[in-house]
Amino acid sequence: MIRVLLVDDHELVRTGVKSILERAPDIEVVAEAATGEESLTLAKQHQPDVVLMDVRMPGIGGIEATRRIMHNNPEIGIIALTALDDDPFPSRLNDVGAKGFLTKGCPAEEMIYAVRTVYRGQRFVSPEVAQKHTITEWTGKNENPFQGLSSRETQVLLQILGGRRNQEISDILNLSPKTVSTYRQRILEKLGIRNDVELTRLAYRYGLLSDHEQL
Repeated sequence: MIRVLLVDDHELVRTGVKSILERAPDIEVVAEAATGEESLTLAKQHQPDVVLMDVRMPGIGGIEATRRIMHNNPEIGIIALTALDDDPFPSRLNDVGAKGFLTKGCPAEEMIYAVRTVYRGQRFVSPEVAQKHTITEWTGKNENPFQGLSSRETQVLLQILGGRRNQEISDILNLSPKTVSTYRQRILEKLGIRNDVELTRLAYRYGLLSDHEQL
């Protein structure tokens, strides 16, 4: 039996994903988490075979949660779950050890197949994500400017977009406030913008913030 931990801050999404996975006789959802912090506790408690990890969540978020889970148990297969096929964040999860990438709009059969594939120790990337990244590699262009950020810069970016100040980010990511400030400035420079207002506009433009989210 493949033991799965679901991690998503939306209960409706977790309910839908659980319903899909429970169609398979060889898959069992052993726990559900709404935050990255909660996923750390449940991963340690239940020792799942596979974790379906939402990319963007409150708190430490999916990237940092993946890094910490993989550090504690590198045998767990983590699948990044994103709402966008061109979301730059799944590639950051790859940097910290994720083995699979799915969009939330994928067919039910594809999700089940991905869980089984990662459980066997193989990688799985949804066709939508694979196509997007292949095009980027062939052209040598990052159409989405956020794809140029490093994993750590992306982690800090997520916290900034969540409305957190440097000290809060420092506490969450275990970085010094000075280091956070340096990352913040580096992010602005890489994106070619000057302040958080322009960052918010850019995030809206590329779908990293929705209408109900604000800095």
